[in-house]
Amino acid sequence: MNQPSDKLMSLKDAIERFVADRAHISIGGFTINRNPMAAVYEIIRQKKRNLHLYAHSNGQAVDELVGGGCVSRLEIAYAGSGRFAPTCIRFRKAVEQGRLQVEDYSNYQMTLRFMAGAMGVPFLPCRSGLATDIANTWGFPASLRQSDPKLPDHKLVVTENPFGTWCDTTKVVLVPAIVPDVTILHVQEADSHGLVRIEGLTFADIEQAKAARRLIVTCEKLVETGRLKQRPDANQLPPFCVDAVVHVPWGAYPTACYRHYDYDPVFLNRYKQEAAGDESYRQYLEDWIFSHKDHKAMMDSIDKDRLASITADGRTGYASGLERR
Repeated sequence: MNQPSDKLMSLKDAIERFVADRAHISIGGFTINRNPMAAVYEIIRQKKRNLHLYAHSNGQAVDELVGGGCVSRLEIAYAGSGRFAPTCIRFRKAVEQGRLQVEDYSNYQMTLRFMAGAMGVPFLPCRSGLATDIANTWGFPASLRQSDPKLPDHKLVVTENPFGTWCDTTKVVLVPAIVPDVTILHVQEADSHGLVRIEGLTFADIEQAKAARRLIVTCEKLVETGRLKQRPDANQLPPFCVDAVVHVPWGAYPTACYRHYDYDPVFLNRYKQEAAGDESYRQYLEDWIFSHKDHKAMMDSIDKDRLASITADGRTGYASGLERR
């Protein structure tokens, strides 16, 4: 029996190998939970450009990729970081200044689109979006869709129910599949062959992973081969779905990683201030990203007491007593 290959590599190598300029990429996580931030910072550090980005409901990762000048087109349901930025700051500025094209869908529609990609079907039906501007207004013009072979010809299609009215539904919305060139996730545990375990809510990560042509997984813990197999029911992704495994402790920081650490309100409040101005954000990029060679160097620059304050409590999986304002 063939043994699974070892997919362990550095984050720098994984991004260089699998994320090209103009690639269609998808990132996991939800608002300020389990965003693949180490990978996002490496993409910015390598100055990838004109990416077409897909996300479900993401916050910090989307905002920093847009602010870092990496993204020219975005398809998303919601871009926000909770109370810290109900609408992502650099995202909003890029839209207002005409530097970012955005196609919006409902949360349910985006989940179905990733699921369709994972299933290998061109679309899935739903009722979400009927009689709304989501169905009537396009962010991408038809000319753009026709010029990019990776894009469907239509944002979505509203059509008659082909099975009649036996279920009291006369119209349905067909939403097109998403098949990214690469999806990037941050997870709690993985082995070097690509067996993946996510603890807590998985959001749309599993569908995003299975829809992609390539998958990069960054993990908090790199575990010995065989340990995850002791509880196979707790694993979400098999090795054949994964192309690269990168061990990056604190790889979701400053967002949360359940059972490891909470989000950092000090960082997110400071980011809110620095992202508000063009010059202050340029300085933020220089000080926080470009001046550090990798994610470990970034984390080494942070006060250890602050990191201790967001370390997860073993019972709840969150930081107990954290001042979240």
